Amino acid sequence: MAESTVEPLTQVAPERKRVFGRSFWTLNTIEMWERLAYYNLRVMAPIYIMQADNPGGLHLTAAEKGSIYAWWAAFQSLLPIVTGGFADRFGYKRTLGFSITLMMIGYLLIAFMRDLSFLSNYWSFFLAVMTLATGTAFFKPSIQGSLAHNLTKENSSVGWGIFYWVVNVGAFIGHYLPSILLTLSAALPGVLQAEPNSKEAWRNLFLASAVFTSFNLLLLITLKDVPSGASKTESVWQVLKRTLTNIMEPRLLAWMAIMSCFWLMMFQLWDLQPNFIADWVDSGPMAAALTWLPDPVYRALVEQTPRGPMIPQQVILSANAFFIILGVIGVAWLTRRMRTLSAMLIGMLLATAGVLIAGWTASAYILIFGILFFSLGEMMTGPKKSEYLALIAPPGKKGLYLGYVNIPVGVGVYAGSKIAGYVYGHYGEKAVLALKYLAEKTPFGQAAGWNGDVTALESVLGVKRTEAMIKLQEVTGLDAVAATQLLWDTYHPNVKVWVPFALVGVVAAIALWVFGRMARRWADMNA
Repeated sequence: MAESTVEPLTQVAPERKRVFGRSFWTLNTIEMWERLAYYNLRVMAPIYIMQADNPGGLHLTAAEKGSIYAWWAAFQSLLPIVTGGFADRFGYKRTLGFSITLMMIGYLLIAFMRDLSFLSNYWSFFLAVMTLATGTAFFKPSIQGSLAHNLTKENSSVGWGIFYWVVNVGAFIGHYLPSILLTLSAALPGVLQAEPNSKEAWRNLFLASAVFTSFNLLLLITLKDVPSGASKTESVWQVLKRTLTNIMEPRLLAWMAIMSCFWLMMFQLWDLQPNFIADWVDSGPMAAALTWLPDPVYRALVEQTPRGPMIPQQVILSANAFFIILGVIGVAWLTRRMRTLSAMLIGMLLATAGVLIAGWTASAYILIFGILFFSLGEMMTGPKKSEYLALIAPPGKKGLYLGYVNIPVGVGVYAGSKIAGYVYGHYGEKAVLALKYLAEKTPFGQAAGWNGDVTALESVLGVKRTEAMIKLQEVTGLDAVAATQLLWDTYHPNVKVWVPFALVGVVAAIALWVFGRMARRWADMNA
């Protein structure tokens, strides 16, 4: 009798202690490598695409960058409307294998398609990044759907918090890799050797992302697939019909419209702020405080610019991922018993304040303070959006509903990128404002004025956008620091660029508060 009583206890106890299984941690590791590769590209893409003073970049306009980012968001976030249903239908592991392979091809195309003479810089990058975005569109719902099936209602808050923590570990490392890899390119052997910030150094950076992504194919071999609970006999057209039928639920559409406004604002920290920092933010005092570091470390954290030694934008923005790494598990634990809608509302308000603080200043220290607010808001909103849809999803439709979670991101970032392309191209980009100042306020421009067409302005002045700041310094006799301050005081890019986005965040928060009040009457949406 004693033996029969003890033996079952020794068998069951380890299972009770084991809250998360091996598959959960394997999925988190796959996500970390994918995010590391992605952010190695993403944090530098704004500089590579349009920064006028980067020698190896594409030198596209703000409007062209906005168009690329808009379609990037559309492919990456709206395709999961369909791919989420496919992941349920064809299996999560099989879909992950397909998506990882496609993402590797995307990074390779980004690295090499620029060399095709019959394509412009715009179209070579556009086609390559759409390939990457399509792979990501298959990746997101398949890994999130698989993760959802490894969680229960009791541990979902902490589980999604861990997942979000892992995402930001990859993002944090990804913010520092570009500085290291661009510098190391000079020491590489043979054809890979390249000067920092040269065209070849950028190629090496994107090749590194392809290598990081390839690690996930090895991890995938060890992953045990989980049944989705969905029908395995549906045709592609039946999956598509079911996807579009489920999404037409009015309350779900209302929630997605609110979240679209929120993500319209949120993504500007990652997509627009890099250019704003490179153009306007003075991190010289912060760079001066790091001179005690060993030379290799100092060179990885500080770059030489026309305004003197500065902290690269990607290092400053890594504070976002760093704050989330420190706090997201704790925030997930603190909010584990809160209604997801209530937690998301608080997060929206904090993130809106953070965007306004971060965008209002030219001081790197105040900028990081704003990023702290933004990060707290992201911790409360980001994981909860996935948790909310996972909790209200009907049986057998978790992949489908977690595909829907990306729709607000796609719609919001599409609209936000288009708006940012116009707003920053007219009122924020330093090179454009330098041309505008030359045309309107110096004898060199002869009061030429500006109708909003940068190409026409370049033609009238005989000055390229990439040479605008040098010409402004020559005409005014100011150095780079004083010329930057002159443009800041004259055109106020902080107000004209960031206030509109903060207002969108306020509108989204008010709308979510109303939705949350109404959801209390709907048992299936009140989570």
